[in-house]
Amino acid sequence: MTAIPAFPSLPEKVVALADVDPIRWGGEEAARFLLTGQDTGGLYSYYEVSVPAGEGSIFHVHEDMDETFFVIEGEFDVKIDDTIHAAPQGVLVYGPRGRGHSFFNTWHQPSKMLCVTTPGGIEDFFTDLSTLMAEPAPPDWERMSGLAAKHRITAHRPLGGPHGGPPAA
Repeated sequence: MTAIPAFPSLPEKVVALADVDPIRWGGEEAARFLLTGQDTGGLYSYYEVSVPAGEGSIFHVHEDMDETFFVIEGEFDVKIDDTIHAAPQGVLVYGPRGRGHSFFNTWHQPSKMLCVTTPGGIEDFFTDLSTLMAEPAPPDWERMSGLAAKHRITAHRPLGGPHGGPPAA
């Protein structure tokens, strides 16, 4: 059996969720990054996402990042390409890189999920998104999609409905 190489330059880390400031982008949707790509040598990011009732992400594609969603509170619909998966508490949905996805909180209260992206670094996108959304005037679609493209994400213009863009279910 081959030994897995160690990362001696990476220290262990203990993180309390309450000690992590949330990154917010538009309203109450937020993420708390417990481990960032910098913490893991770029291998992955680990974070909690909180989504208000009746809200969620637009349909988008990560060109070079896998994303896993594990629902810890509430209920989501998670769309992968053309398929919508009901994801109540205790359900995990895996979204491979290159496949379109979105999520929508179908519960009557805020819902939460733990997410892992590989490789790490998605926190840089959310930090930039938070800055953009904090500007006095809402950003136009070109700026939003340009920011996504900078982070190798293809964002689909919202078309209405809970999952916000193509392809249709």
